[in-house]
Amino acid sequence: MPGNKKIILSLITGLVLSGIALYVTFKNIPLPELVGYLKTVNYWWVIPAVAIALMSFLIRVVRWQLLLSPFKKTDFGSAHHPLMIGFMLNCLLPGRIGELARPAIFGKKESVAFSKVLATVGAERVFDVVVLLLSFVIVLTAVEISPTLDLRFGNYHLNKATLEMLGMTTLQLCLGLIACIAMVSIRRSRRFIKRTILGLPGLLFFAGNDFKERIREKLCVKLVQIIDNVAAGLDLLKSPKMVGLCLGLSFVVWAVAGVSYYVMALGCPGIDLSFLEIYATMVILCFFISLPSAPGFWGLWEAGGVFGLLIFGVSAKEAAGFTLTNHVFQMVPVIIIGLISSIVTGVNVVQVARTNIEEKGARIEMNQAVYTDEVPHEYLEDCKLHGKSMD
Repeated sequence: MPGNKKIILSLITGLVLSGIALYVTFKNIPLPELVGYLKTVNYWWVIPAVAIALMSFLIRVVRWQLLLSPFKKTDFGSAHHPLMIGFMLNCLLPGRIGELARPAIFGKKESVAFSKVLATVGAERVFDVVVLLLSFVIVLTAVEISPTLDLRFGNYHLNKATLEMLGMTTLQLCLGLIACIAMVSIRRSRRFIKRTILGLPGLLFFAGNDFKERIREKLCVKLVQIIDNVAAGLDLLKSPKMVGLCLGLSFVVWAVAGVSYYVMALGCPGIDLSFLEIYATMVILCFFISLPSAPGFWGLWEAGGVFGLLIFGVSAKEAAGFTLTNHVFQMVPVIIIGLISSIVTGVNVVQVARTNIEEKGARIEMNQAVYTDEVPHEYLEDCKLHGKSMD
């Protein structure tokens, strides 16, 4: 099946990127030195760090309840279990299958349409991206960056001026993202954007019709579907007050997660950084793990964490030791709680994972079928106009 082939390709791409990241991160760090450092870590700090990290997930549950409230009032437990199962599957499986599993589990338990719940997950990701981008800008202006900073990557240099330029670019990107979200939220402007995107292949006057249709199918339709998904999620929040509450909770989620990283650093020798510096490292790490990776984000997590810590003068050995320790103790509790949630709710995790992998493959195939002769002409025109998929 073409859809399954794309999922396999995504997994292979993630494994390759993770392998490269692991090699680049640890190639200059002798294994005995790294093991020796891990023995010096004060693991008593793991207890409060994990407790604080789990608090951030409790806040995520509250935020998700708020997003679900327009069509389903739900108690804390009913939202908590699907959310933790979803995050557990993200730690264990490729392709972030947990993002599909969560709405599938909740929708089945609470008799709510899968598409509606999926829209809330998409809205969550929008809030997270906005908060992380804003946080990156704020942190870069607040932390003290050494004027002598000079990290070399082949022929490239990362210094204070480069980071300041990156911060300004990120601010512009964030403002642009907010403006795009505002335009997508308005039905009239959203319709204009979708028509414009679907009409772009027509500007390729030098290309044949077959090529134009492939561009429309492979790129334009997918962009329109993303716009519709974001709009569906934001439509759930009918008032500025609801948007403000979700945005505020998103800031709290990441602030609490940053505190967890900071507490973990207290038990790791050589990580003598301020909270803002640790928070900046966490934000950089999040940007890294947004790329395709192996299950559990192995490799890219380490590359992002070590890269962030090097900026603040931490040695490679200590940066690698802290990042590895933090990675393990950030993930293992999520996996354990996710398994407990699956037992409590009676969810067959293996079946859910298999079903959602197949569903993801089917969605890819159906999206590709939108512009084929298999689709009735009337529906094809409607898809072209509104960017609908076949599901």
